Amino acid sequence: MSKGIWISMIACLLIAGAGAGGTYWIHQSAERDLNEGPLLAAAGQTQTAAQPAAAKAKKTRKEIIEDSQKRVVTIESGEGLGSGFLYNGKGDLLTNAHVVAGSRDVTVRTMSHKEYKGKVIGIGTDTDVAVVRVTELKATQPLQIARSNKAEIGDEILALGSPLGLENTVTTGIISGLGRSFDIEPYTYSNLYQISAPIAPGNSGGPLVSAETGDVLGINSASATDEAGIGFSIPIASVLKQAEAWSEHPMSELPDVSSDDSDDYDGRDTLADSQSTVASFYQSLNAGDYVTAYSLLGSDWQSKTSYEDFRSGYLKTGYISIGTLTAEEQDGGAMVSVDITAEERRDTGTVYQTYRMSYSVGYENGNLKILHGKGKKVD
Repeated sequence: MSKGIWISMIACLLIAGAGAGGTYWIHQSAERDLNEGPLLAAAGQTQTAAQPAAAKAKKTRKEIIEDSQKRVVTIESGEGLGSGFLYNGKGDLLTNAHVVAGSRDVTVRTMSHKEYKGKVIGIGTDTDVAVVRVTELKATQPLQIARSNKAEIGDEILALGSPLGLENTVTTGIISGLGRSFDIEPYTYSNLYQISAPIAPGNSGGPLVSAETGDVLGINSASATDEAGIGFSIPIASVLKQAEAWSEHPMSELPDVSSDDSDDYDGRDTLADSQSTVASFYQSLNAGDYVTAYSLLGSDWQSKTSYEDFRSGYLKTGYISIGTLTAEEQDGGAMVSVDITAEERRDTGTVYQTYRMSYSVGYENGNLKILHGKGKKVD
């Protein structure tokens, strides 16, 4: 399918990037079926003697995740918040250009919550990739890189990063498509991996890792949010030579790749990011991940509703269909409105009730949170 035809099937695009936000939407409307409950309720095999002594034991998925997380970081810049990962022995991190655009100096935070000062030593103007150097991390072993395009449809993968500011998050899936291409000014994306692992704002720059080998296959960069479980990752082999060139010869001056080049690109697009926060809240509930859903609530809401009460309030609610998400600016955030239809299990049987919901979304400690919510039944 040609690039033009493929793009014609997609309205717009989400860069899953900076600012526990920084997103472009593919069909920003109809964020698919998310979930909420009562809407305002607050053994391993032993090595045999015949096995060669030099044979390297295959890592379990848990071991791959644990090893990878130690080399994945959260990056905070003037554009907001994103992710990155160590790719060489010099303390150099790979990330997306849109995560660090407009910044020379950034803050890097590791899994152990240690913070370091990082310096952008290379950044693309039309390719969404950048390199950040943290000299204090040069003694840390980097992730293993897949130096050629080895991924195939059906390969199991892991996506690591800090979606919505939730650090050390891992999602799983498969390579669900190959060769996807599109443009989001000022960047051109070519021959991307399409993945089923859920990614969200803040994931940008994080590694796409093989669930079998632990090798980095790509850089997670964008998400199609009206189609459940569709994300996009830049193949690592397509940008590795450029990254290595920057590591060998750092840029003395950085080119201007700020958001001025595109009205659509904004590391803190509050309206889109607020919609994404509400969408992620529903997605978490739909998956039964009440911990993540609860973490998206603001401190005031949490102070009035314990986690136990929050969780129990949703146990009799099944699948929820969500309509078009709309957002209006308000001081320090946005008001997000949406109509949903909830599957409610009652003593008399299962009913489907529609509600009109409104959520006040704003920043707390640099991350978007759902501060308050209200709703009413729709006959």
